[in-house]
Amino acid sequence: MPAEDRRKQLIEIAIDLFSRKGFGGTTTREIAAAAGVTEAIIFRHFATKQDLYTAILEVEGAGSGSDQWLAETQGFLDSQDDEGLFRVIVTRVVALHRTQPRFERLMMHAALEGHELAVMHHNQLTLGIGARIKEYITARQASGALLQCDPEAVLFAVAGVAHFYATQKYMYRLCDEQIQDEQMVDSFVRILMNGLRGDSK
Repeated sequence: MPAEDRRKQLIEIAIDLFSRKGFGGTTTREIAAAAGVTEAIIFRHFATKQDLYTAILEVEGAGSGSDQWLAETQGFLDSQDDEGLFRVIVTRVVALHRTQPRFERLMMHAALEGHELAVMHHNQLTLGIGARIKEYITARQASGALLQCDPEAVLFAVAGVAHFYATQKYMYRLCDEQIQDEQMVDSFVRILMNGLRGDSK
């Protein structure tokens, strides 16, 4: 197998194992066995298990589309479209769990294991976007357009409801499979914008 193809194969197999067993629970021997090669082949491409893990973070992180997130949200920020902004955040969080469930499991293992590199990588992907959105929320609160409360609480409410739903559906498989993500996104955005009080209140 060409070197580049072998490298991609090892990364793909390692992603699967790390997402199921974590970094500490996965050995290079297991990765080699799953790939049908010797450990020496792994170390030919990656000097250490840590190097392999780093390569995974780079590959999976690139697929998270953080730059596209920023570009997609910028239009809503510029036009001060609160509902549109919250909708794209909720939609993106759900889509990430749907399309990259292994990466989400890998990140969960990393947090539980205290794997600093993975946690730092995750923070780099999210903090920039989060800081920009919190600045926007603060400005909108100052103009009276949004409820006065901790901007971080607003951000947690927007992203958190999507994250919890997507985790229940795509990680724990606890949601009815007939539930459509688009319908849930609509409901979440409506709740976020209008609250839970009925019209008679």
